[in-house]
Amino acid sequence: MAMKSRVRGWVESFGIYKNPKVVAMLFLGFSAGLPILLVFGTLSAWLNSEQVDKTTIGFVSWVALAYGLKFVWSPLVDRLPLPFLSGLLGQRRSWMLLAQAGVITGLVMMSVSDPRTDLAIVVVFAVLTAFSSATQDITIDAWRIEAIDDEYQGAMAGTYQLGYRLGMIIAGSMAFVIADFYSWSVAYVCMALFMSVGVISTMVIDEPDHSLRDSEWETEKRVLDLLQRNEHLPDRIRRIQAWFVGAVICPFADFFARNGWNALLILSFIAVFRMSDITLGVMAFPFYQDMGYSGSEIGIVSGLVGKFITISGALIGGVLVVRYGVMRMLLAGAIIVILTNLLFAWLAGQQPLVIWLILVVGADNLAGGLAGTVFIAYLSSLTNRAYTATQYALFSSIMLLLPKFIGGFSGVVVDASNYPVFFMYAAALGLPSVLLILLLMKKQAVQA
Repeated sequence: MAMKSRVRGWVESFGIYKNPKVVAMLFLGFSAGLPILLVFGTLSAWLNSEQVDKTTIGFVSWVALAYGLKFVWSPLVDRLPLPFLSGLLGQRRSWMLLAQAGVITGLVMMSVSDPRTDLAIVVVFAVLTAFSSATQDITIDAWRIEAIDDEYQGAMAGTYQLGYRLGMIIAGSMAFVIADFYSWSVAYVCMALFMSVGVISTMVIDEPDHSLRDSEWETEKRVLDLLQRNEHLPDRIRRIQAWFVGAVICPFADFFARNGWNALLILSFIAVFRMSDITLGVMAFPFYQDMGYSGSEIGIVSGLVGKFITISGALIGGVLVVRYGVMRMLLAGAIIVILTNLLFAWLAGQQPLVIWLILVVGADNLAGGLAGTVFIAYLSSLTNRAYTATQYALFSSIMLLLPKFIGGFSGVVVDASNYPVFFMYAAALGLPSVLLILLLMKKQAVQA
């Protein structure tokens, strides 16, 4: 279901960022963005500094697959109450707090382990951190969608990305600085302390009203009617059946029931929207190095300047969604991503001047931030609030699986040709998303 919108003035559009729930997403986004690098890029740097071989480092990076598989346990997060905590905090906040406790525990235990002698222990607690972080993502996404009306989802996505990027900056840049002055153990303890931002936010925010509306129970009622035919079974067995069907089957049945055959079109679009920028991202840093840019130039431009430009794009995207609607901005975002990918092909033929790097990386990050916010708002509009966590986890997993797989062949394309050809190939991967958006807009106009 597409988000409804009306044209607003610019002052009113920017005023959405004053909403307390929109502000809260800044801190929850920070808590979500902090752990991911600590089990991925930053962890690889730590292991490399401890002389762990590259093959092992590559295998260890698989712990981050938890983020792409979170839909597997999302039904539990969506529907299973936690003893004591759910009664005290509510369904969303209780799982949020449990997940944050898992992240903190994992980071602290990693900090007291030595990768040279206890690598297996480091990996075990990295898995705990990644699993807990992915679970936190499920709960934050559910809270974001349920806490406020659809018209604010663009702003919620914008502040979420702002906080998320700030968390990544802390887990990247600051962790390296602390490790240089002290040690990686101290760095990871400090990162665990930063997670207190998420814990405090969880205690301050209100539990959203995620009670099921009568119309949203329709699919589940039909299934439960079928279960009544199993009256000959023990009550405990029937209750387990009812819970499983309601928590696992109904979220997917509901999505297809609401969208019909359009569900396949929507899922196809979700699967290809990030294909272009994720594929390019795999070869971005090797490209900068092969162009002749120094490590400092790459770090400052891409790691710092680029992140803040991404944040700007994310916030601008939130305003544009409110003003122009999500579908038109989805189309604009997809086209802009293609154009910025072509800028990399242009950069490949230039001298390695920092000004050109700032121009191209800045344009790429601005486009990525804008498109990312719009896409999050779109995914949020697709969810039924009866099954928020499960459905959004499914969408976000589909969003990453195919692009990550296709992106793995990036090096093959570069080796078989050259960088300009690769960047044109990456840009071409964005064309299916444009075509699918146009088709979705056409179907939406017919149904209106």
